[in-house]
Amino acid sequence: MGRLFEALTESHITFIRQQPVFFVATAPSEGHINLSPKGLDSLRVLSPSRILWLNLTGSGNETAAHLLEDARMTIMFCSFGAKPLILRSYGTASVIHPDESEWEVLSSHFPEQDGSRQIIDLKIDLVHSSCGFGVPRMELIEERKLLDEWIDKKGEAGIRQYWAEKNQISMDGKPTR
Repeated sequence: MGRLFEALTESHITFIRQQPVFFVATAPSEGHINLSPKGLDSLRVLSPSRILWLNLTGSGNETAAHLLEDARMTIMFCSFGAKPLILRSYGTASVIHPDESEWEVLSSHFPEQDGSRQIIDLKIDLVHSSCGFGVPRMELIEERKLLDEWIDKKGEAGIRQYWAEKNQISMDGKPTR
């Protein structure tokens, strides 16, 4: 059933590239654990021990706040297709903002996306696979276009204002930067 790996295998990487959704989990030293579903074209496997995730504008900014206190992060992938599998990548993550020197190189791995607020760089130290036999089969109908439409409507100045009003403090009152 479950197996542990020091890094992603080629079959893991193939599996990850096929998943339209993944889940990110972080926790501060004290406060609420955050577990968020993510999607769109926002994840890249750079190597068997490194994943980049382009963090787009959202209603909160819990991941960034948590990683300032505790760099541990888990990304989980789950098959909803014919072949069941759950794959968790554990490691330590750092947050890169658009005004930092690494942004230009790391953002080049993604299509240009308005509303990109951070890149999360996960250094993997453990991979855990499990059966996924209890996960239902489901079909992807389509990607939602609502985030892009909302960002387009707000414009760059509106997004920056939204970040200033809604994304500077976590729900536990912790700074995000």
